Amino acid sequence: MSYLPMTDYETASAEVRAEYDDQIAKHGRITNMKRTLLQNVPAFKAYMEWYTLYDLLQPKLGDRALSLFSLAISTGNDCLICSTFFRKILIDNGDDPDDPQLSDTERLLVKFGAAITADPHNIPKPIYEALKEKFDDETIVLLIAFAGIMYATNLFNTVAKVPLDEILLNYQKKK
Repeated sequence: MSYLPMTDYETASAEVRAEYDDQIAKHGRITNMKRTLLQNVPAFKAYMEWYTLYDLLQPKLGDRALSLFSLAISTGNDCLICSTFFRKILIDNGDDPDDPQLSDTERLLVKFGAAITADPHNIPKPIYEALKEKFDDETIVLLIAFAGIMYATNLFNTVAKVPLDEILLNYQKKK
């Protein structure tokens, strides 16, 4: 059961409706998380910076690597919505999220994402070394900031008890 209500478009302010419409225009739909976040526009906009960082990282890493990194973080945080969302992306692109064939870069990002959620105080030194070998400092900053917003998104969905979007139901990991 959801802890917070989702924004009702019909009764929302003009500012909220504009953000809602923008999400529909950009993504074809609006997620339950975004509808919940739209209870407060500045909070919503803070979380939407995920897309800004994604757009900066995408040319360097590609969509698949970013989806795998996000899945590793979301799985490590046990976030049903986000882990299922990234499973959907991978499955819809012909991947097996339970047994992906990883490039060296993807393997590093999956290990990094898992390490972040396991114990951010003790990221293994070999991961740090591999990141420094593979990426420049700016890219590493972007990866950590991106992971932070991904982590925050997981936290929001979990604490607010945002319900799983209907479109994700068939993509849940089988237990």
